[in-house]
Amino acid sequence: MDNNWLLSNLPTLLKTVGSALLFFVVLLVIIRFYGLRSFAKMSSVDFASTVAIGSIMASVTMNSSSSVVQGGVAVITLLGFQQIFSYVKRKSDTAEAYLENSPVFLMRNGVILEENLTRTGVTRADLMAKLREANVLSLKNVRAVVFETTGDVAVLHATDDTEVDAEILHDVQSLSSDS
Repeated sequence: MDNNWLLSNLPTLLKTVGSALLFFVVLLVIIRFYGLRSFAKMSSVDFASTVAIGSIMASVTMNSSSSVVQGGVAVITLLGFQQIFSYVKRKSDTAEAYLENSPVFLMRNGVILEENLTRTGVTRADLMAKLREANVLSLKNVRAVVFETTGDVAVLHATDDTEVDAEILHDVQSLSSDS
């Protein structure tokens, strides 16, 4: 009955429940140690480590050849690397420039930057969906749409003449020759 793709025996189910609960507690302790940044998704490395931790948790709970200790060590290693990566980026602008992608304008002052959409793999339909999600009523009200390093899309818009502070957009790339 162990090889049945639909059902499982009681000992296997109990082991899965026990592994999931135990690993979850271990994960909470590790995250408490490393702090809030653990799942912040502030950079591509943060995002990748979040996905990897989810994969480790699935592996530990579903795979009898992976132990809770192995999973814990893997998570500690990933979060440790994430902390070191973050530290290096904070201390060196050069390292940050080489290690991290830069955010990219998809739209600027009401103008869609078609070349940037193409370069980033974002479709016009994706952009329109994000504008609707941000309650944009008119393209002329859009000050900037930024494709962030995490894959998120930030929409900055206003119905008056308010301009975006330059500091907010200082690291955003203008790839397109249109901008």
